[in-house]
Formats: sequence, C-alpha cells, structure tokens
Amino acid sequence: MRVFFIGVCGTAMGNAAVLLKKMGHQVAGSDAGVYPPMSEVLQSAGIDLFEGFAEQEMLNWKPERVVVGNAVSRGNPQVEFLLRTRSIPFVSLPELIGEDLIGNRPAVVIAGTHGKTTTTALTSFALSQAEMEPGYLIGGVPLDLPSGNELGGSTAPFVIEGDEYDSAFFDKRSKFIHYRPKVLVLNNLEFDHGDIFRDLTDISRSFSHLLRIVPSDGFVLINGDDPNLLALPDAPWTRMFKVGVSDSNDLQIIDFAEDGQGTRFGLAWKGIEVMHQDWPMPGLFNARNLAMACLASLLARQILTGNPKAKDGEEFNPFFSLSLPDFSGCAGVKRRQEILLDDENLVVLSDFAHHPTAIAGALESLRARWPDRELIACFEPRSNTAVTNVFEDRFADALAMADLALLGAVHRAEKIPAEKRINPVKMMKRIQDQGKIGNAFETNQELEDYLRVYPFPKPALVVFFSNGSFDGVITRFADSKRKD
Repeated sequence: MRVFFIGVCGTAMGNAAVLLKKMGHQVAGSDAGVYPPMSEVLQSAGIDLFEGFAEQEMLNWKPERVVVGNAVSRGNPQVEFLLRTRSIPFVSLPELIGEDLIGNRPAVVIAGTHGKTTTTALTSFALSQAEMEPGYLIGGVPLDLPSGNELGGSTAPFVIEGDEYDSAFFDKRSKFIHYRPKVLVLNNLEFDHGDIFRDLTDISRSFSHLLRIVPSDGFVLINGDDPNLLALPDAPWTRMFKVGVSDSNDLQIIDFAEDGQGTRFGLAWKGIEVMHQDWPMPGLFNARNLAMACLASLLARQILTGNPKAKDGEEFNPFFSLSLPDFSGCAGVKRRQEILLDDENLVVLSDFAHHPTAIAGALESLRARWPDRELIACFEPRSNTAVTNVFEDRFADALAMADLALLGAVHRAEKIPAEKRINPVKMMKRIQDQGKIGNAFETNQELEDYLRVYPFPKPALVVFFSNGSFDGVITRFADSKRKD
C-alpha cells in the first residue's frame, strides 16, 4: 500500500513511517521544515519527503491512504483536499499504530504524566535482552537500543508510550485509547496539557477510560504512591499491582540511596527482596521507572510464553520462573539528564523536563550526586502548559531548589493572553523570597550571554530544562566550555 504522512517529521510520525516502510509499504510524507535529524532518518529508510503541504505534490505521489499528524490542523492544503473530496481514506497516527503496527500482538502501554519515554525504553530493553523480539515505538532516542523504533516479531509484545494527548484535530480521544493495552503501566498522574484538558478531573477521566479497555487476562501496574492514580475508579475486571516506595505496594522499592557513584536500591515482591540494582541512572523517579519496566517485561513474557504463574499452593509471583533483566549498564534516553560536559570545574547537563514535578525530582537527584557544586538551573518555558500561569508558583518553587535559577524566553509569548501567561517577574520574586538568586531573560540569547561571562566562583553544575532546543543555547554553551 502507498501511505502518505502529513506532518511526517515529528518523532512519533517519523518512527511510525519507518516501521510501516519495514512492513513493506511504500511511504512518503510532507512537513513544514524538513530538517535533520528526522529528515536523515526518513531518507535513509527510503521514504520520500516533500517540503511544505502542496496539494498537488501529495496527489502526484498517488497515495492510497493518508496519516494525519496531531500537529496538523484545518487550513492545511492537503488536509482540506482530503476533507473536500473524500477521495483518499485518512486516519490519525494512533489509529494507524493500533490497527497496523500493534494489531493482535500483546501491547505493553506505558502511560502517565512523567517517565513514559524512559520506562518504554527500559521495558523494550528488558524484552530484547530476554530475546523476545519486541516491537517498540519510543518518543526519544534510546541509548541502550539500536533505534527508537522496531517492528519486532509478528507475535511478540509491542511496547509503546501511551500519551494522553488527543489523537488528531478530528479525533479528540487520547492517543492511548487506540493501543488496547494487555499490560498497562500507570506511572503517575498530574494535570498537564492545559490546551486539551480543563483540569485534573478532566485528565483523570481519560485515564479511567483507558482502564476500561484492559482485558480480564491483562495486567495494570499502578504507582501506589500517587494519590491521583489511587483515586481512579477500580478495575475489578483485570489484575492490578501497585509499585512504589510505601509498604502497601506489591512491588516495593527498598533501601534507595544515591551519591556521586550512582543509585542503589532493591525490589521486594510482597515483602521478599527479589532483585538488587546498582546503576548509573539518577533519581528515585528512575528507580520507579525501572521497577515498572522490570515487572511489565516479566508479565509480557508470561503472557507470551505461558510460563507457570507460581508453584502449586503459592500466591502469584511474576518473579518466580523467569530470568530477571540486567539493567546495570543502562544509560536510558538521550536528553534525560544527559551529561554534555564533565570536568573538575564544570558539569553541563541537558534534561527534557518541562513540568514542575519533573524539574524538582531532577534537581533533588543532581544535588545528591554533586553536593559540593554550585547548582545552576536554566529553564525554557515551552510546552503548552508551561507557558501559562497554571504552574507559575510550582515552577518557581522547583527552580528555587537550585542555587541560581535562570529563566529563558517564554515560547511564543505573544500568542498567550497576558492574564494567562507565565509571569517571569513574579517567579523571580518568589525565588528570591526563598533566599535564592533568580534572573529572567527576554531572549535565550541573553541567557547564554549571561552564562558566558558568569564567573563560576566554585565548581558548578549547569542543567538546562527544555522540551525544545533552547534556541541552540545548550549545545553552544557546552561546546564553548569544552574549548576553554
């Protein structure tokens, strides 16, 4: 089949296009700004690329089916042709993934406000290590796998991030509804995506819809320390296990410790330690990601292989009969506390965090690993929620965990009404009231100029938080200090 992707250069769209190509389809796509690295990935896969959305270019290619990305909206010439003529069938990306890539394979769906990409990568790694030939679709660049996409075996598990964002301009259901999970991981639940959801109740409703489609022979893994997840309706039709730190969890993270050498902790199933982990990845949040990935991979293997659930007369124990994954060398995903420079005077990191909870967790971890360094946090408000004042105070409180907080330009500030826009002046005052130093800049270039002349009176750690490029500041600053 000839399949055309409108908006192909997004990470999820591009990876899905590559997988469809691997399945033997002819694939092409269009986007505004066809640029590396995704353009190179697509071209190397033999996918035809078109700059812009000219109607005739799509028609000349003669597609039999069109996939419309969720960043594409009305007014797009190719979309308008599809709606006007109804001559070519079109679908959203999540529908394509659910029907064509996952199909009848057991889907392992990783959902939650934070940690989806890392947990998806770790689960895929664990299943690959067990030679299960998993398929996967990862919304980032995994450092422990050959790529962010793999078709896998025809009956093998398929691991995918379960994003709660809407599917397309014509399909307002959350993406994860299309994936029909056999194993569902719920990492956490907080308000986010203020452009789609009204409040926490609204986003929780979407998660409760997801729970309803887990089959009776499936599994739900839930963060047992998260009150918002615990407040979701019960799902008595399936099997649910809690994962977390408190004693009430089925799989408990125990004896967690972190320092400059890494993190160490144990996993205990129903009070009995079943695994000890010593690895380089930072923070308690990543320990939970690992615990979820470990249990999800074991359950997926059990579904596929039919291994015995337990010895006769014993309670169900997924750790009983299967070899455990070895995560000791895992590096995770690119741009998740990725170290760009590490010397005795300066450490520079890039982190994808764009929610106050994620920033606070990252800074807590960094303080534990580098306790004697000056901690400088640079934040670019960029996501559709971060640029509003919904989390203004929480962002300020999180950044105040650093010694110096630097706020970059508010992305597309002119498009947000002043009464709803994040207020850098108020944020800096709140940070300063907590005894910390904070500076806000109108442009990211000004923030970079400030850092270039900053005296660094003691060994320091500079971390950049952004779900975008920070206008290239991150790479340029790290490169400049590497040359010094």
